[in-house]
Amino acid sequence: MPRSRNMKGLIRLMILFMLCLAVRPQLTTDFYMRSCPSLLRIVRKEVIKAVKAEMRMAASLLRLHFHDCFVNGCDASILLDGSDSEKLSAANNNSVRGFEVIDSIKTAVETQCSGVVSCADIITLAARDSVLLSGGPTWKVPLGRRDGFVANRSAADNLPSPFEGLDAISKKFTNVGLGITDVVALSGAHTFGLAKCLLFRNRLFNFLPNGSPDPTMDAEMVADLQNFCPQNGDGNKMTVLDRNSSDLFDNHYFKNLVNNKGLLFSDQVLYSSSEAQSTAKSLVESYSNNPRLFFSDFANSMMRMGNISPLTGTSGEIRKNCRAVNS
Repeated sequence: MPRSRNMKGLIRLMILFMLCLAVRPQLTTDFYMRSCPSLLRIVRKEVIKAVKAEMRMAASLLRLHFHDCFVNGCDASILLDGSDSEKLSAANNNSVRGFEVIDSIKTAVETQCSGVVSCADIITLAARDSVLLSGGPTWKVPLGRRDGFVANRSAADNLPSPFEGLDAISKKFTNVGLGITDVVALSGAHTFGLAKCLLFRNRLFNFLPNGSPDPTMDAEMVADLQNFCPQNGDGNKMTVLDRNSSDLFDNHYFKNLVNNKGLLFSDQVLYSSSEAQSTAKSLVESYSNNPRLFFSDFANSMMRMGNISPLTGTSGEIRKNCRAVNS
């Protein structure tokens, strides 16, 4: 009988040990409350400085967070330099920006809290503050991420593309644990920022076999953009993603979609494609009529995106330099 009790006790201890191993440390909003209590103030101060210098930077910092989390999870791998750098991928090269701003924030944070705050958490906070400072919603950011050791250029080449249809984009979101509400809400980030002609010029000329432009784009908008982005013109020339509301984070982007004025193919498919009729279209209409609903869903989707495969606890590291792993 005593031996039986001992065996049962041993089994309980083994189960408890295995459960402890299985539990991953969770991100928490007060993670740096003791180790770096001034973190939020430092980050916001630097983001304010960057956005004052260039309004477009708010959209760039938000996009940087998106492109980081969709590759390897939210581990700041997009910041790493080197031959396999994600910065060199087709989706990011000469496109994703804001690296110098993250460097400035990291320097300011290190001055106050050396070796404590990850670059991954800095990217996440900078994205939130960029939205807020542009008129958008705010949310409490769960923190405690660690920085990854490797970049993944090949995975960065497979980021959601402005040329893809809704099904292809939705699949890429599903692969990282996000759903159709996240697809539509996070696409609302195109309410500010710029896009190059080469990303939408295919919609203006010879989109259909008969040589006509994309029929889901407003005719007046087509004519305007054909003048701005001639067929053989400079593909790097840029225009606003959200016509008539370029720097403000609001729900105007969705109003554009309802009026066939989405700039990118991947924007307009959220409303006009056959795939959207039973899924995304109703969300677009709801967000176009209800900015509070959009803000709420966007904030929730940002928190879900920020929780894509984070490195926590003893995984990863706290980089001294966001562009390189520690030696």
